[in-house]
Amino acid sequence: MIPVDEARSRILSELKPVGVEEVPLLDAQGRVLAEDVRARLTQPPWNVSAMDGYAVRAADAAQVPATLKIAGAVPAGSSYDKDLLPGEAVRIFTGAPLPRNADAIVIQEDTEAADGRVTIKEAAQLGRHIRVAGLDFKAGEVGVKGGRRLTARDVGLSAAMNVPWVRIHRRPRIALLATGDEIARPGDPVGPNQIVSSNTYALAAVVRALGGEPLVLGIAKDTVEDTIAKVEGARGADLLVTTGGASVGDHDLVQKALATRGLAVDFWKIAMRPGKPLMWGRLGDVPVLGLPGNPVSTLVCALVFLKPAIEKLSGLDPEAVALVDARLGRDIAANDQRQDYVRSTLTRGKDGLPVVTPFAKQDSSMMSLLAQSDGLLVRPIRDPARKAGDMVKVLPFGMTIPAI
Repeated sequence: MIPVDEARSRILSELKPVGVEEVPLLDAQGRVLAEDVRARLTQPPWNVSAMDGYAVRAADAAQVPATLKIAGAVPAGSSYDKDLLPGEAVRIFTGAPLPRNADAIVIQEDTEAADGRVTIKEAAQLGRHIRVAGLDFKAGEVGVKGGRRLTARDVGLSAAMNVPWVRIHRRPRIALLATGDEIARPGDPVGPNQIVSSNTYALAAVVRALGGEPLVLGIAKDTVEDTIAKVEGARGADLLVTTGGASVGDHDLVQKALATRGLAVDFWKIAMRPGKPLMWGRLGDVPVLGLPGNPVSTLVCALVFLKPAIEKLSGLDPEAVALVDARLGRDIAANDQRQDYVRSTLTRGKDGLPVVTPFAKQDSSMMSLLAQSDGLLVRPIRDPARKAGDMVKVLPFGMTIPAI
């Protein structure tokens, strides 16, 4: 068995970002930017007023009260195309360009206008209430760096920079194959020796939440022939994910079936609970991640391994596992030779720190407990017995994949 961190590193070392496509900016939110977005103009393009008021020469209104001639008006979208002369002021509105020679704005609340003249009641300050040209950004500057998932803020900035199209990584295509005679699809007749399979549905939701495109291949029967036939649907995928059958038992046929098509296995056992029988390999050009069949094991392994894999394929730098400190809510026994991911609830303690309380039962078939959990208590290999109140590490679901 290899450690979790080594398994994650070996998986990521074999992956590279998928190809690039150009899409309208309106369709880019949530996608991963493939190259920097640069401004196509300067914003603001000239010095503009930041307030409604009067554009003046600061020297003309340094001593108050000062009465100046109103030489014109500049609403937003127009301009005053003359030089501002000594003793003059121009009525101006937010966003309008400053007249030449104007170097201060006096807000309208500090003025009183009548008969074509305005009295300044608060002294003007040089540069006050002026947005200088290029205050926000200048033409050619990088506004949004490549390699990040575009937020609404990024989209808004790109639009302001006059960028209507962006180049992004396409969505990674993740082929999903469940295996086993013992499972049936939700809604199908369930035989006396079968259970309903949730793995493909849960994994498809994870893939979508991470910005990928799930390709559901169905359920392969426990024969080499049917497994091979179903895997044919993964041609052109960026990653094949199987659930169940990844071990080496008599009925674990994934390795046996794919070996006939040239599967090269890197590893298939990791020091982790749940999730020991996890396989990583390559079938021609398609990397293969074989997840355990138990539904909880499937989702925990998806969180630890599939999430960073999709991030790497998407053009992102895979995030480090986001563990947080928490106080233990009850006593727990010592851990063994596998890193343990324990389903738990999280509450807020009196000191403001999270309190993590593991469920008493941790069977990897119990999806109901996973649905009730707020996160996973992460226990290192050979972690000693712990008492309530001890500080431990937790992987909260809300900080990893919102859909889980």
